[in-house]
Amino acid sequence: MIREVILDTRHTESRTQSNQLGFPLQQAQDVIYQFLLDTVKQQPPETVLQEFKLLFIDYNASEGNPEAIQALSEILFANDEKEFINTLKRSCYIVINNWYTSRNFTASQDLVSLFSDVKLTRKTLSPTLSRQRAWLLNFINSQDYHELQLFITQQVTSDPGHWSNRYISYLLVPQYTNLNNPVEQREAARILSKKLKDQFKFDLAMYTAHSKSAICREPIYNNPTGLGDKVVDLIKKIVVKHGMFNYKNVANIFLEQTKDSNYKRFKKSLHNYLIFSVKKKELVKSLNQTLTEKLNDLYKDYHDTTIEAALLLRTCNRLIEYLTTENQDEPSPLFILLMSQGHHLTLAMLLLKIIMICPNSRNHLETCIAKLIQYYTNYAEEDCRWVITFFEVFKITFAIHTENVQYNLIKMDNAASSEFQLDAYRVFSQLRDYVNLEEKPENQ
Repeated sequence: MIREVILDTRHTESRTQSNQLGFPLQQAQDVIYQFLLDTVKQQPPETVLQEFKLLFIDYNASEGNPEAIQALSEILFANDEKEFINTLKRSCYIVINNWYTSRNFTASQDLVSLFSDVKLTRKTLSPTLSRQRAWLLNFINSQDYHELQLFITQQVTSDPGHWSNRYISYLLVPQYTNLNNPVEQREAARILSKKLKDQFKFDLAMYTAHSKSAICREPIYNNPTGLGDKVVDLIKKIVVKHGMFNYKNVANIFLEQTKDSNYKRFKKSLHNYLIFSVKKKELVKSLNQTLTEKLNDLYKDYHDTTIEAALLLRTCNRLIEYLTTENQDEPSPLFILLMSQGHHLTLAMLLLKIIMICPNSRNHLETCIAKLIQYYTNYAEEDCRWVITFFEVFKITFAIHTENVQYNLIKMDNAASSEFQLDAYRVFSQLRDYVNLEEKPENQ
């Protein structure tokens, strides 16, 4: 304890000297980042973990970190918890990203595990150490640490565990769209999210291609969805809808016809565009009433303005919120209505049609989906099967319509019936850029 008081006094004296020299907080953070970057590039993971623990967990000097420990002291003395957390968070992702490129996933898990060893209850006479431990505890109990665990868990295991882990590709989206997150975290989340989507796209295509095959009696590829054997019939329904209504072509026609419209007329056309192809009369009535109310009140001040890209983006983002979550926390009334009536595919198609006319809304849509997943994550799988079904349908719909895999229905020769029956058709998939589907994406 005496050592802690002496150290704290020395740090205070050093801080006074640094402040007199105008030592900025940003410079202190850069010293720490450079120290970790040099260490992770030059030293084995064991040494990196030791240095990270000495710096952030133990707050103790070592032979290799005198400048880094001094820099961390400056951040602690500044009494700015937000900057301390930001520094800690960015430091984690600097180390993890470098290990990710060398595929050292176990070391990343060990880094996260360091925080479970924090001895926060040990008493200290040092106000600086007390502050450091309190801030560490706040970090461990924060969403930031949960996001770090989420990222690492997906790297080191393929076990789905909790049902929400099947949708990590969406749960990562808020991390890389949040401009307040460190650039290293955003880039890591973006790369991993894309990799998971590509893996799902591949697994779905291969499972579908080999399902119910006369040649392959035993399944070669695992079903990547949570829908069981029903997924093949769902894909057939989606492909049939695509054949009847080529959504991309319809979207292009809509954009061409409305490009010179004022905003008020555009909203009326948008309403008709969304309702088009919805067949059930009761559902059409409900959607008509709700969408009319929402769209009529939306951005009234722009009614006489010609529609342009920025206004289109804002409008589509609001529509997505009406259909998913309006407050970025709880499900919207329209989402609950559609789910309660079992219109999973209809909602997925409505969201798809919005993205077809405004691809730049994709990140916002996936952020809203992530918020819905987070809302239901405390429910057991059997208690929210109805909403999980929607997440599966959404994931499959967008894998089919917005990625580079083309799905086709082929009628089998022995299917003599002239009536359209799903069982009489097989699904075939191929990459639109003609890359061999058998070349499996690199595993994590």
